[in-house]
Amino acid sequence: MVRLWVQEPLSAYVYCTHTAPDYSLPWQKQRQFTSTGSAFMIGDGKLLTNAHCVEHDTQVKVKRRGDDTKYVAKVLARGVDCDIALLSVERKEFWEGAEPLNFGHLPRLQEAVTVVGYPLGGDTISVTKGVVSRIEVTSYAHGSSDLLGIQIDAAINPGNSGGPAFNDQGECIGVAFQVYRSEEAENIGYVIPTTVVSHFLNDYERNGKYTGFPCLGVLLQKLENPALRACLKVQSNEGVLVRRIEPTSDAHSVLKEGDVIVSFDDVRVGCEGTVPFRTNERIAFRYLISQKFAGDVAELGIIRAGNFMKVQVALNPRVHLVPYHIDGDQPSYLIIAGFVFTPLSEPLIDEECEDSIGLKLLAKAHYSLAKFKGEQIVVLSQVLANEVNIGYEDMSNQQVLKFNGTRIKNIGHLAHLVDSCKDKYLVFEFEDNYVAVLERETASAASSSILKGYGIPSERSSDLLEPYVDSLGDNQAIDQDFGDSPVSNLQIGIDSLLWA
Repeated sequence: MVRLWVQEPLSAYVYCTHTAPDYSLPWQKQRQFTSTGSAFMIGDGKLLTNAHCVEHDTQVKVKRRGDDTKYVAKVLARGVDCDIALLSVERKEFWEGAEPLNFGHLPRLQEAVTVVGYPLGGDTISVTKGVVSRIEVTSYAHGSSDLLGIQIDAAINPGNSGGPAFNDQGECIGVAFQVYRSEEAENIGYVIPTTVVSHFLNDYERNGKYTGFPCLGVLLQKLENPALRACLKVQSNEGVLVRRIEPTSDAHSVLKEGDVIVSFDDVRVGCEGTVPFRTNERIAFRYLISQKFAGDVAELGIIRAGNFMKVQVALNPRVHLVPYHIDGDQPSYLIIAGFVFTPLSEPLIDEECEDSIGLKLLAKAHYSLAKFKGEQIVVLSQVLANEVNIGYEDMSNQQVLKFNGTRIKNIGHLAHLVDSCKDKYLVFEFEDNYVAVLERETASAASSSILKGYGIPSERSSDLLEPYVDSLGDNQAIDQDFGDSPVSNLQIGIDSLLWA
């Protein structure tokens, strides 16, 4: 049983100053801004809040109800996929009078729920009440992940994020984190259940850091059609069909396209991709995977060519070719004679706007799989005009594929290739067969003046100052074509397909 330590009114006010990276100009930061949220206190000098409340934080302060003192807090762990963050406050006076509270069980439908926090509309604590409307695997907007969620009809507004939700027994049943806004819907709020919160805390305690929720790494198709099941020699009304396997997953060396998964750790998987949950309830198969930790091994019962067998697969966090969030304080970048290279990321797409990115890059961002761990889509984001790069000034947001004939694995690989180049020319090959050539010595001589003219402190990000280590070696996967596959259920658009 996880025990919480809270004192009336059960939550704290969070003040965060954010300084986000500028992904279009990756050597600098954006203008800082502030936000407020909610948190609640747990033992050992720690608090819980939402990850989005303290994203890109430069300063976090917290204040208790009835206290006019703000205390500096430190972010210990941030779970982007589950939208939970763990904070610490060292000042002992902040914790005076704290009393224990337990995490409650996963609530039933129609059970009463009370949300406590500090939403907009005032500075004092707010309490709203409602009931549990639905419990299912839910899309977590901040992390673009799918985990168990509690839907409630109690009001959740900006500022409520990170605040606790309680049942009638005074037990915490979860953390308020998002709402669904639509002209066709109202009073739809979401709470992160205590099962997800406990997973986050246990992960942190096990590893000394947060490692993330694992996945199986397969695209599955439901088997509702009897003819489809008969064709696959599936006798019973169960199982899901493996259609794609992520090359970076352990499942890639164990499963095959065309396998039918009929059980997960001896729990039978239905033909709709669901498993038994509670009495008279079923839930998405992905729920079982989310109960595991990174590195855990699952036993799958599969039917392959009509034969039943059991296989073991290690589960690990999904590897995104185009990440939704950037770890660290600064995006990677490399400037060569005014050519600004950076890895493609969702924040960069958001900053640049989809129209300037182009359909090909958008399609790769949404539908392509990483062929190997460490792979990146490296783009020329812009060209800083100078006489050395005349004729290339209008190039922007184009993927660079090769340098001097060598296919680029990631931006670290590109930096290594450029640094070790002894050829007369630097030849960059881009998507759509476009090529740009620079004279090496001239480009090198012009670089310092370009950086000075544009007020840029360094030609590369700090991570590219470290010696390059090619952990991939001569990985043949770099030249293989695995085809384009969706990486998120939100982008599949077909109800019968799902990622697990």
